[in-house]
Amino acid sequence: MIPEALRRELLSELAEARHDAAPGRVRDAELALGDLPAEPAARLGAAMRALLRHRRPESTICPSDAARVTGGESWRDLMDEAREVAAELARDGVITVRQHGAEVDVATATGPIRLARGPRW
Repeated sequence: MIPEALRRELLSELAEARHDAAPGRVRDAELALGDLPAEPAARLGAAMRALLRHRRPESTICPSDAARVTGGESWRDLMDEAREVAAELARDGVITVRQHGAEVDVATATGPIRLARGPRW
């Protein structure tokens, strides 16, 4: 079950995406919400993109937000995979991974990280 605050955020993103006739955004929101069948990695990536789109451009999210959306009460089991998905999106330039405000390599970063929109957003 998706935590209510994150579910509301994703539903709002879905409504905005439909209003803007943005099929890629609609698909991300639907995947994140679990409305479409998807592997966890695809759903994690969609949740990361949808949450970052919905928030202000300078905002960040925690990878655990995507894990909570995808895994519900078992979200902790998805944290390694969430970091792997974040690493792939960072390699593609879609997001940047930050720690204490500075960009870091997720593969070598230890401790809490944040995700932000990347140069190829």
